[in-house]
Amino acid sequence: MGKPTGFIEFLRELPSEIAPLDRIHNWDEFHLPMPEENLRTQSARCMDCGTPFCHTGTLISGMASGCPINNLIPEWNDLVYRGLWQEALERLHKTNNFPEFTGRVCPAPCEGSCVLGIHKPPVTIKNIEYSISEKGWEEGWITPVLPEKRTGKRVAVIGSGPAGLAAAAQLNRAGHWVTVFERADRPGGLLMYGIPNMKLDKEQVVLRRLSVLEAEGVKIICNTEVGTDLPVDTLLQEFDAVLLCVGATKPRDLPIEGRELKGIHFAMEFLTSNTKAVLDRHRNGSFISAEGKDVVIIGGGDTGTDCVGTSIRHGCRSLVQLEIMPKPPETRAPNNPWPEYPKIYRMDYGQEEAAAKFGSDPRIYLTTATQFEGDDNGHVKAVHTVEVQWERNDKGQFIPTPIPGTEQVRPAQLVLLAMGFLGPEQPLLDALGLERDARSNVKAEYGKYATSLPGVFAAGDCRRGQSLVVWAINEGREAARECDRYLMGSTDLP
Repeated sequence: MGKPTGFIEFLRELPSEIAPLDRIHNWDEFHLPMPEENLRTQSARCMDCGTPFCHTGTLISGMASGCPINNLIPEWNDLVYRGLWQEALERLHKTNNFPEFTGRVCPAPCEGSCVLGIHKPPVTIKNIEYSISEKGWEEGWITPVLPEKRTGKRVAVIGSGPAGLAAAAQLNRAGHWVTVFERADRPGGLLMYGIPNMKLDKEQVVLRRLSVLEAEGVKIICNTEVGTDLPVDTLLQEFDAVLLCVGATKPRDLPIEGRELKGIHFAMEFLTSNTKAVLDRHRNGSFISAEGKDVVIIGGGDTGTDCVGTSIRHGCRSLVQLEIMPKPPETRAPNNPWPEYPKIYRMDYGQEEAAAKFGSDPRIYLTTATQFEGDDNGHVKAVHTVEVQWERNDKGQFIPTPIPGTEQVRPAQLVLLAMGFLGPEQPLLDALGLERDARSNVKAEYGKYATSLPGVFAAGDCRRGQSLVVWAINEGREAARECDRYLMGSTDLP
């Protein structure tokens, strides 16, 4: 550890940000770099805690506790404190192929299980990770590293999201010829089109890493949907192994009265069309706009927040975000002890921006939509809502029950459904004849990743269901290891 008394002497400090009312006028990232001396001070807060729960990466109560990719956090904290930045980057890359992604978009379960967090604010692990990575890019330490030899084996990775890219990087490192197939016009999957530019810059961050992967020998083919543009029989004949990393992109719908009205969209339709327009410099103009509209977002999580931030930047007239769950407590509840991920009230960037523009957090808790009302042109004009309370039914399950007398009609010319995802799209899985689990995900045991079809593996959200970017990287790396073992009989991949 860097300084034995650092956790006593220094307070938690986060980097500065561009003020909400200033940053909503563009699509640029808004976190400002922290001076190196401050970063070293923050690293000094890392304790010699004996058992560093921050990198355990286990599931407790269905949520990640500690880092799912087992980042060696205390080690690179110590190296940063001592000013050994290049060594810190090397240690970070041992477990994480893309720290510049996770340092921006990960919810930091590592901080939730930080031992210091039992009684004080935890170490700023996420910001230190981000800073190590950015230092590496600035200094030119991150360069293509080609494998020492090629095996001659060919592997197809379907999907270029975080799981697919992590798997491709590892398989290429093992010496296999890797081809990544992406159905969109740009590579990156969720990283490209599922996360807005102000949260993860596409040209300066995502494409920067993709160019390194391609220089290392990974081939990325876009505008190709396997099963349609490329028949599955051809795929299986031309490649020695196939790894499915197609995500869980089937959105959860809200089949209430008026759902067929115009102006009601799934969140990913909204976010994808907007990011594409931003990257195309708005030349095509074919994106879903919130400009001048009353916006109702149904659902929470990161996707809901991203819809808030995007709508604010469009210049919406008003904004409401409906959450069917109760408002989280300000501090850990008794049934949410350390080292579980803390389920506490937070203002994410989108809610901060909405509060700055409209005066309050846009989220309305314990509320659900009951009907969409349309105008004479078949376009949504209002959302009918009701407050709910959670009660047990006759099977002992908690269900939301409407509270009579709490009905409201809220104006809305744009409704965005951000209620999560139900699993992977099925046509490709049907074409391959793969077994599915009870949730329609690809059936493949965690740690082995082999599907019911020999030589075909699955990783990420299409196997585990909707989850975090860091879990996708975890599964992509591990699936690459098992795929390498299948091809070679043994593996040296971590």
